[in-house]
Amino acid sequence: MIIKSFEISKINFNKNNFYLLYGENEGYKNEVIKKYFEKIYPNSIYRHDENQILDDKDKFLNGLLSKSFFDIKKLIIISRVSDKIVDLIEEIISKNIKDITIILSAKILEKKSKLRNFFEKEKKIICVPFYADSNQTLNSIVLKFFKEKEISISQQTINLLIERCRGNRENLNNELEKIENFSKSEKKINSDDILKLTNLAENYNATELTDNCLAKNIKKTTNILNENHYSTEDCILITRTLLIKAKRLLKIQEEINSNKNIEEVVANFKPPIFWKDKEIVKKQIANWPLKRSKNMITNINNIELLIKKNSINSLNILSDFIITQTKK
Repeated sequence: MIIKSFEISKINFNKNNFYLLYGENEGYKNEVIKKYFEKIYPNSIYRHDENQILDDKDKFLNGLLSKSFFDIKKLIIISRVSDKIVDLIEEIISKNIKDITIILSAKILEKKSKLRNFFEKEKKIICVPFYADSNQTLNSIVLKFFKEKEISISQQTINLLIERCRGNRENLNNELEKIENFSKSEKKINSDDILKLTNLAENYNATELTDNCLAKNIKKTTNILNENHYSTEDCILITRTLLIKAKRLLKIQEEINSNKNIEEVVANFKPPIFWKDKEIVKKQIANWPLKRSKNMITNINNIELLIKKNSINSLNILSDFIITQTKK
């Protein structure tokens, strides 16, 4: 049975004992587990990884069936699960074991996933997808925090805080905790304070940098380059990623030449384009017609050779190339 993440409070936690929490929003998942589950089982929480359990299924199953295991109710959290665990979960459910609650935590699961389909179709078990937070959602969290703490802050400074947390709710909550401690002596927060107090959550990955380059989002591309400390190895990774993206773009343009319906080409492209990437791919299509896509691939190959020959200046070479392509 599917339950939306914002409807979790409606669940009867005494009636339902099996939960699949999947999706890219790890921060929100952890928040829900702490708020709705860990408080119920403060001293009886068992954490496992899927691989640990699958390495010895019989030991895990015997532990569940052992009477000594059930002196009190138990919460079992299994991380990084996949379709490999479906048969074991079906067996556990069929045995109707009392006094346990099992949470399966997974990354993104495709629609054809056996695990996802099993939890969605069965009425007595709960499936909750956790999609990435939008900036609007994170903005609401931040506004609520500063209102409750009675701290003065501008919208521009809030935008900076959200940007530095990279859209990650867990990172945002960690940074808000720092700000709360700082606010004990200061009741007004500005942009300089945010830069000093917070950490950039992580390097923008090569995919985000190259996607924004091909989409000609000069402001975002420049920001990514300025916020990160890429190494020589990173330069090669970024170049290869850009080459892969450019080749995909070329293939899409070739298909569009045969079938003028862009929406249809993007929707049916193989390998599939993830739903959240489709809009930026359409921007790339608009910016890079067929001939220019071919030239881009040639230029990327030349830049990779140049970076390998001049490793000391590799970052400058790559940065100049990316900015030039973004502005073209």
